[in-house]
Amino acid sequence: MESNKTASIKGTMSWIAGIHPVREALAAGRPLDRVLVANGMRSPRLREIIELCHEKGVPVRLEPRQVLDRLAKGTPHQGVMATGAAEKYVELAELVAGAGLLVALDGIEDPHNAGAIIRTAHACGASGIILPERRAAGLTEVVAKASAGAISLIPVARVTNLNRALEELKRANFWIYGLDERGVSIYSTPEFATPTVFVLGAEGKGLHQQTKAHCDVLLSIPMAGQIASLNVSVAAGVVLFEWRRRRG
Repeated sequence: MESNKTASIKGTMSWIAGIHPVREALAAGRPLDRVLVANGMRSPRLREIIELCHEKGVPVRLEPRQVLDRLAKGTPHQGVMATGAAEKYVELAELVAGAGLLVALDGIEDPHNAGAIIRTAHACGASGIILPERRAAGLTEVVAKASAGAISLIPVARVTNLNRALEELKRANFWIYGLDERGVSIYSTPEFATPTVFVLGAEGKGLHQQTKAHCDVLLSIPMAGQIASLNVSVAAGVVLFEWRRRRG
């Protein structure tokens, strides 16, 4: 018999465990951040869940069964678990029309940094946030808390490939500014062309090389001390409010 029990797992995320609960969450259109499927598990019901994920645009990750066992903490998971999203994602096209400023996060996995950036982006008047599906924090409860509720106030699009999304934005006449400690332009010098996209990379790693190649300008923040760069959420505040200052 299938279990209707939803996992009540304490921690940084809320998880749904089991074939029936996950399938019902997908069918009902509940916001989900991702679905985990145990490696080697094959059944028609799991294939149905994976197909539903593709249909709904929910990322699927294959993980060792031990990972699901650890997350489930004793709740029967039947080889599949899902983590809920605090808000629904929108399509990239929904952000483009009328947008003056968009903020894209390239591989930022720390949910506290992601939430803080979303909060700052909303405060400076950004029209939306762009997140990649992989190697990035999603709209989890931790991100919601770190954003102080801003994820309910600013639309967030999740894209399969960030570089293709940047190409699409360029075709829509956006200028792409990447924040990079080795950027040749100081953040306060360029006249920001509009509409604008700022791309922020993961702390420590920075922007991926391909992402840099898709930027029109790479910006840096000069440092007076011996530390090479700021925390990414702090750097986001510096650059985003410089953009806002230029617009009075």
